[in-house]
Amino acid sequence: MSTNTGPRVTKSDDEWRAILSPEQFRVLRQAGTERAGTGEYNKCFENGTYLCAACKAPLYKSTTKFDSGCGWPAFFDAIPGAVTRREDKSLFMTRIEILCTNCGGHLGHVFKGEGFPTPTDERHCVNSVSLKFNKE
Repeated sequence: MSTNTGPRVTKSDDEWRAILSPEQFRVLRQAGTERAGTGEYNKCFENGTYLCAACKAPLYKSTTKFDSGCGWPAFFDAIPGAVTRREDKSLFMTRIEILCTNCGGHLGHVFKGEGFPTPTDERHCVNSVSLKFNKE
């Protein structure tokens, strides 16, 4: 289900470890998940842009963020071309994983049809540790 030909920024695991915290590496490079309700951007609703914590590519505008109550930052849409989707069959289910198009970093998963009053009826459930907020 990938919509690109691969990440533009490529680094070895050692190179990523040198610039990411251990938790960022676990989530962004090993498709981990931070605990619900623990991320610094879950309840952040200031104006700005959310960037990839690994490569600093712009991913989401604050105007697309909403409070879903899920325990992670939720967005109803990404900046066009910033996020790649792919099928994830881990945990004995099929989900849609979302990755930074620029570096391939794991962001979280996207869910559709949950009934939130958003223009896309999607929830991009993103790990805070995968993001860096650039306040306007």
